[in-house]
Amino acid sequence: MRRLILPRAAVYRGPLILVNGEHPLADGAAPELAVVDERFPHIRMERRAAVLLAACIQAVGGWSEIVPVSGWRSRREQEEIWADALREQGEEFTRSFVARPGCSEHETGLAMDLGKAAEEVDFLRPDFPDLGACRAFGRTAARYGFILRYREEKRPLTGIAAEPWHFRYVGVPHAQLMEEHGLCLEEYVPFLRRGERRVRLEGGRTARVSHVPCRGSRTELTLPDECCQVSGDNEDGFIVTAWE
Repeated sequence: MRRLILPRAAVYRGPLILVNGEHPLADGAAPELAVVDERFPHIRMERRAAVLLAACIQAVGGWSEIVPVSGWRSRREQEEIWADALREQGEEFTRSFVARPGCSEHETGLAMDLGKAAEEVDFLRPDFPDLGACRAFGRTAARYGFILRYREEKRPLTGIAAEPWHFRYVGVPHAQLMEEHGLCLEEYVPFLRRGERRVRLEGGRTARVSHVPCRGSRTELTLPDECCQVSGDNEDGFIVTAWE
């Protein structure tokens, strides 16, 4: 076993942070970014997420049908999108489909809006039908660590209307757990607080996932010797993942 001491600021960093209207992004530093599709070099996301998103599109043979539409956004860009949507579409539409500046997953670099390839693609609501490669991507995404972030039945929790085009990277064991139990990200930490979870992964490995509350200005974690990941939850603690 080994010890890891984390400052409270670490709660607000990591691939599993919850970002929504009640949990704004605290760490506004731009992540290390990479391009998903070389045809669209201006659309980028967090480097590891970009690699896995491209791998998922490749796995379903989707390069001719699927295009990236919107990945990482700066705070200024999110402010402009919010203001433009309010002016052009009105408040009801904007609150349904656009997150407030500082409360958008796009500012983390961990989210990507995807669309079906076409001459014109709607930036705010791209068409991503449950057909062809788009459908195959949606059914394969969890194997590469992505969740469909906004579902209509979860709207009371997320505050966002259904967005079949918006995928969020969380990592393989977490995407699988959320899919198996029908959870959105707002429900995931409460789910983990109830006890450690185990998930069987492809290839026969097992991942153990637990939640550790933040204890004051510094939190000491006791970690197993095997491969581990620690992510803040952007609320009150850390999600610890150990692969066996």
